[in-house]
Amino acid sequence: MTSTNSVRPNGQWFKSSYSGGVNDNCLEACSQPGTVLVRDSKRNAEPGAPTLGFTSAAWSMFASFAGESR
Repeated sequence: MTSTNSVRPNGQWFKSSYSGGVNDNCLEACSQPGTVLVRDSKRNAEPGAPTLGFTSAAWSMFASFAGESR
């Protein structure tokens, strides 16, 4: 995992289908080649707002775990 302000995505940011309406506490994700970037949706318009970068493999493992029925 990396924390960076310098990575600028080339793709589209997406919110989870579980996210509510405007101003809710949610994360957005953007898939890049070999990396998935994550940011706080409330700060997305701020210049230099931080993002977290995960390898595609690490993100896939997280998403599989999060999607399992408990």
